[in-house]
Amino acid sequence: MSKLTHLDESGAARMVDVGDKPQTQRSATAAGRIRMSAATLEAVHEGSGPKGDVLSTARIAGIMAAKRTGDLIPMCHPLMLDTVSVDFTFENDAITVTARAALTGKTGVEMEALTAASIALLTIYDMAKALEKGMVIEQVRLIEKTGGKSGDWHAE
Repeated sequence: MSKLTHLDESGAARMVDVGDKPQTQRSATAAGRIRMSAATLEAVHEGSGPKGDVLSTARIAGIMAAKRTGDLIPMCHPLMLDTVSVDFTFENDAITVTARAALTGKTGVEMEALTAASIALLTIYDMAKALEKGMVIEQVRLIEKTGGKSGDWHAE
């Protein structure tokens, strides 16, 4: 009926059966950004915001979120991740969050990387909202994935 893997032949939602798939090394990298004023950006960079060290908290939140993706996204398998990293790059008017997840397993980690990036961005917003409520989270997307049946993929 459909090429969507989370639908069965009658169109009902289902969890994909990965039982017979071989374990392979897999990784995924996702990124997004949060735009803010120069004053808020400076406070985050200096760690002088009212809630303390924004980036350390956002890093921990992103890692924790990646580990809980199977609890958050209904059809995701709970995965034993080998590694998750969350990094930050300061721009003129924004912070870019880059999250990477990897494992040796039967299914990909794209959702884990996307979840880590998204929750890190939301945590930055939460930690800095006392300074600025108009921050904008944008451009959350998959940057690349490696491994698995479909092979490697890189955003253009």
